[in-house]
Amino acid sequence: MQKCPRSPKKRVSPHVLRHTCAMIILQATQDIRKVSLWLGHATLTTTEVYTRGDPTEKLEAMEEIVPPHLRRGTFQPTDKLIALLKSTS
Repeated sequence: MQKCPRSPKKRVSPHVLRHTCAMIILQATQDIRKVSLWLGHATLTTTEVYTRGDPTEKLEAMEEIVPPHLRRGTFQPTDKLIALLKSTS
């Protein structure tokens, strides 16, 4: 383990380098799946720790892996649903 010359108290270990590379990959690709593959994680759940660094990056990365039919949007109830809800109240 070596010390970082710019910050004498900071220790640079293989784990720090691995985490840094993972964060750079996430920032460059915005794809948590690529980070997961690069790190060799079995599931995306294990990789989600890397999305906690920046909330905007997390939202963008999660948006990329969410199927289009589950993405956020504006819910527009059908007339049939409105009628059903009115009839039950």
